Amino acid sequence: MNYRPFGKNNYQVSALGLGCMRLPRIFENNQARVDEEKAFELIRYAATHGINYFDTALTYHNSTSEEVLGKALEGGLRKQVKIATKQPVWFMHTQADIRRNLENTLKKLRTDYLDIYLIHNINPSCWKEIRQREIFREYEKFREEGMIKSIGFSFHGGPQLFSEVLAAYPWEMCQVQQNLLDTDKEATENAIALAGQKGCALVIMEPLRGGGLAQATKEVQSIYDSFPVKRSPVEWAFRHLLNYHQVSTILSGMSTMEQLKENIEIFSRPESLPGCLSSEEKALLNRVKASYDAINTIPCTGCEYCMPCPHGVNISRAFALYNDALRFENFAPSQRGYWFTTTMGGDAGRCKECGACTQHCPQGIDIIQQLKVAHQALKGWIE
Repeated sequence: MNYRPFGKNNYQVSALGLGCMRLPRIFENNQARVDEEKAFELIRYAATHGINYFDTALTYHNSTSEEVLGKALEGGLRKQVKIATKQPVWFMHTQADIRRNLENTLKKLRTDYLDIYLIHNINPSCWKEIRQREIFREYEKFREEGMIKSIGFSFHGGPQLFSEVLAAYPWEMCQVQQNLLDTDKEATENAIALAGQKGCALVIMEPLRGGGLAQATKEVQSIYDSFPVKRSPVEWAFRHLLNYHQVSTILSGMSTMEQLKENIEIFSRPESLPGCLSSEEKALLNRVKASYDAINTIPCTGCEYCMPCPHGVNISRAFALYNDALRFENFAPSQRGYWFTTTMGGDAGRCKECGACTQHCPQGIDIIQQLKVAHQALKGWIE
């Protein structure tokens, strides 16, 4: 396994981290729960085969992910790894809640400290509240008491907001969405460079876009096949991120032992290092991105002129998830993402057809009708 510096912190982490949002599951009576036997095997194999960075959150797997991870690492393995977990703002109703939630997290993880504690999912809708309440000051108290070692944040938003958040506090790490399709949105190349300049450890989530990039379309596969060096779509997607020297670790939500072993092999190769992409390989990945972008989808650019919706619908998110499902010919990852949007009150089922959004759309999209299409296709996920 290759290792990388974790920002200014005096330690290194595995280039591959295990994300605990997609652990193996069992379905019973239209309900889902983590398959603990398989999850324990997966987590313990990762910890004993080079992976030393584990990421979870208070809400993952109906708030059971932390407990599963804690059980799996209990004993000697806990001391060998770094645990990062997150608390979302929508669980921080009062300042007292923030402490109570952390204490419960520590109990579930069966540890007396966290290596990294994140404010979860900073985005345009919650950043103002975070600043006004100075939530990071509460985290500082936890650090002074030894309950956490480092303070960080996970992020979903554009590059301008990312720069603002990064400048607002001396964060020790940040977690962003990036993959070969998101180079010009979310955390762009400039944002990645900015994190590096500040010495902020950079953790990548969704490197495979919810698994969508793991299976190439016929056209994309033909582009890969045209290159003299043969690699799987998974390896191509990871190499795009391994190329950045600012990246500390790349999270993958692996659900099977096969996926775990394949990824460990990729991240253990001598060439899986910063600067691994040649100019020819970069050109190849630009062709791949163009191929995906050309697939006929709802022509939403994510400008968000249609928002905020008076009824709380996260319009651009619904369209982005639906478009991904069409691009990758796989609706399951997008349905799961939509389930999270629904739990946060942003699903398209809340649309009242008021038309406030349509008049602001520069693309002329029939938003009301397209929201119905997206909602029908994406609803029904069982978590």
